[in-house]
Amino acid sequence: MIKLANFFVSLSFAGYIKLIPPGTFASFLSIVILFPIVEYKIISLEIFVAIFIIIFLLSLFFIDKFSNHTQSHDSKIIVIDEFLGIFLILLFYDQIKIFNPYITMMLIFILFRVFDILKIFPANIVDKKIKSAFGVILDDLIAGTYTIIILYIINAYY
Repeated sequence: MIKLANFFVSLSFAGYIKLIPPGTFASFLSIVILFPIVEYKIISLEIFVAIFIIIFLLSLFFIDKFSNHTQSHDSKIIVIDEFLGIFLILLFYDQIKIFNPYITMMLIFILFRVFDILKIFPANIVDKKIKSAFGVILDDLIAGTYTIIILYIINAYY
């Protein structure tokens, strides 16, 4: 079970990449995986949302297993939270995309990474106070929410 948890939370071992920060690599990889699905509407939004919920629930379970096994909290190896943050943003893709899908993806990547690294309120509180699998994921979902808000604002003036 721990091998499966490790595989899952590290996003197929992407969390072990050391050339660049694992969260940055996982965010880029998440966009590479998810962008074609939303841009070319490979699956319906309803199925996309259902997949998000399933991955979210599995993440809670596997992060807990991995953290207990490694006696760590929010290990750098755990990057499924970045995947979920990008996934959340792309749930709103049709509302936030800008004239060019590649510029949109670049903005998503940059904004998400900035918000994920800076941990602007309430993400900073979540990061410090919620020491559970939910806390590991929630700060990335907050970063994703801030990204969505900024892209909505850009679209309002574009």
